[in-house]
Amino acid sequence: MDENIKRDIKRFIVITLAAVLMAVNIKTFVKTGDLFPGGANGITLLITRSADVFFNVKLPYTLVNLILNFVPIYIGFKFIGKKFTLFSCWVIFFAGFMVDIIPGYVVTEDILLISIFGGMINGTVISICLLMNATTGGTDFISIFLSEKKGVDAFNIILAGNAVVILIAGFLFGWDRALYSIIFQYVSTTVIRILYRKYQQITLFIVTDHPNDVCDMISNISNHGATTWKAEGYYNHSDRTLVYSIVSSAEADKVVSAIKKIDKSAFINLIKTQQLLGNFYRSREE
Repeated sequence: MDENIKRDIKRFIVITLAAVLMAVNIKTFVKTGDLFPGGANGITLLITRSADVFFNVKLPYTLVNLILNFVPIYIGFKFIGKKFTLFSCWVIFFAGFMVDIIPGYVVTEDILLISIFGGMINGTVISICLLMNATTGGTDFISIFLSEKKGVDAFNIILAGNAVVILIAGFLFGWDRALYSIIFQYVSTTVIRILYRKYQQITLFIVTDHPNDVCDMISNISNHGATTWKAEGYYNHSDRTLVYSIVSSAEADKVVSAIKKIDKSAFINLIKTQQLLGNFYRSREE
């Protein structure tokens, strides 16, 4: 069997399981705690709960979620990648379908435990999908678009957008659940930052006697270039070379290990990049 087909089958199985886990999390933790997760899922729950409470109308989760994801899906097709977006559409549809058909189950009624563990599961599901080159939809598309096209770490922007959902939920359903939803979203975002670091960038300053080998290695591992400067060591006034490069956080450990193999005496400084303007090449596996 062709390797691409094998990879796509594995990808499909993993994201399908992730979609099931997301649906179980919504029915087990999110709905039990009356919480509002971030992104399109949170807005979907806000709309369906509002329709049920204020108008006694039960809207299907899948339909509302698909409508809310129309614009993000368009952004995905146009700017990110067709196969990537198709796999994401499957996650969106199947997760919504499972939410509509599986029964709810109460694990605990402790709202703090629900917020923490529900947030951990939510962040893990989103990270799994991202690692498989798919998303759970909604703001994930926007986050990836901003990261790839603008070089911006968009998690804080998305967190601010989620705050608007929480404010509306607070006015409509009470501030206790809204505040616990902040805990849920914070835990979820923290888990994503830990598990998925591709769009966080690290600036590397490397003082080395083997600049050509280091630059070639950076290019081979990360597909990013490097800039070199001639430098002089202050202590013994020896000639050295300073290599400057930016790689993703996910690649940083691999790059540092490779540098140590090339030059054991290399001096390496890693700095978290706040914002990057200009060309920063990333290869996306469709």
